[in-house]
Amino acid sequence: MKLSKAVASKLLQLCMGEKVPSSKLRHPLVSELLVEGIIADSRSGRTKSMLYVPQPESLKAFLLNRFSIADLETYMEALQSEEVSRSQLVHATADSKTKEVRTFQGFLVNCYEPVQATLNGVNVVIDPPAGIFQFISAFEGFVPHPDITIVGVENAENFCRVESQRHLFKDIQPLFVSRYPQSQSKDLIRWLQTIPNRYLHFGDFDFAGIGIYIHEYKRYLGERAIWFVPTDLENMLKKWGSRKLYDVQKINLSISQIEEPGILLTLRLLHQYKRGLEQEALILENKY
Repeated sequence: MKLSKAVASKLLQLCMGEKVPSSKLRHPLVSELLVEGIIADSRSGRTKSMLYVPQPESLKAFLLNRFSIADLETYMEALQSEEVSRSQLVHATADSKTKEVRTFQGFLVNCYEPVQATLNGVNVVIDPPAGIFQFISAFEGFVPHPDITIVGVENAENFCRVESQRHLFKDIQPLFVSRYPQSQSKDLIRWLQTIPNRYLHFGDFDFAGIGIYIHEYKRYLGERAIWFVPTDLENMLKKWGSRKLYDVQKINLSISQIEEPGILLTLRLLHQYKRGLEQEALILENKY
């Protein structure tokens, strides 16, 4: 997929700190960026909606990951030229054919207790030392023991420090999988669709986090996917929740047909306290 000139131009404006009317930037990619929280919606009155980027570096990282665009301005200059040379596109992107680069196929896993699995029919044990993760490359043949619960982690710090969140998962034996790098996310979804294990989604407790769960996981995994809700989420929201996080993420999630109790509970608490909670707050050292 190639980023069009029209969309690239508007994204360049956002990267430069400008605000763009949402009516002038209607595109599926923009909807995805809103769900991710990379683009935010600032409303003035009842109707006027302006889009902006709170952290331009996040958008730049997304564009590099998804489209291999290392520099939007250079990319735009190349598109605006009537005769685009291969050398120009090499400088504008990390790939001379302007397509996504897949250096590796697979995804990262982590755990704090040994996890039994098979890899292409051979018994293996996933048990990385602290500070080291394992990358599952031949994921088509990777099958965890059926008693293992796959826990999808949205943020990098939580994935890196699973030992500090042991208190959250006392009743299950988890194998943690990482949503990042996003260039590998399709491999992760493909794999999750082939195994029978239950999937528990551990994300940010805000509208963007719920959107990621619904659009990237629930839609593909159905009833096997469950939204993780810690037992003391209400107290955490009151103590560590962010009003700003609630305000900037007022987006449409198309949730009218959601029936999952955990999602409904989370939404009720978000609206009740008008706060969002990043999952980093659940790391043990932050609780005291």
